[in-house]
Amino acid sequence: MDSEDFWQLIGAARERAAAGPADGSASTCVDGEAVAEAAVALLAARPAAEIVAAQQELWDAMAASYTNPLWAAAYTINGGCSDDGFDYFRGWLIAQGRDVFERVTADPDTLADLPAVRAAAAEWEELDCEAVLGIVWNAHLRATGEQLPAKSFTIRYPALDPDWGFDFDDRAEMARRLPRLTALYAHHYADHAAGH
Repeated sequence: MDSEDFWQLIGAARERAAAGPADGSASTCVDGEAVAEAAVALLAARPAAEIVAAQQELWDAMAASYTNPLWAAAYTINGGCSDDGFDYFRGWLIAQGRDVFERVTADPDTLADLPAVRAAAAEWEELDCEAVLGIVWNAHLRATGEQLPAKSFTIRYPALDPDWGFDFDDRAEMARRLPRLTALYAHHYADHAAGH
């Protein structure tokens, strides 16, 4: 499995999740969880070697999205963002498919254009999906009854950009760097500052 295969898997999982029964939930993570479950089912049907190889592709996508600008965007959307929270946010982002992932990774301010983000902003609902991080593990367990082999992947996170090493609570600096996203969430931060 290579990067192209991995993103085709996510695309197929998105199609399957979209065709599945709707449960009427308004949670934005339900879609991510449905994509994750569909990806597990699709991946579990593949040979074990392909399943194992998918783990490297998943974590390569996680590494590619490990940037301070995206972390600042996740901080804005979720009202804060820990290390684990950033992992789960990127899981949600992977579940949105390759086109969205690549566009947002290149320019996190484009998150403000996504319907899911705009809907989440209306209620200040968090966007995260931890389930995406376990798709390969769960597919391998389902297909083989065994855990993924030890050392089946490596994580190569890039160094974070020191130019973005400022306090993400600095609303003026965030507005300068992520203007559309900050504007979308401005009323929440104003309410929070006012104690509402």
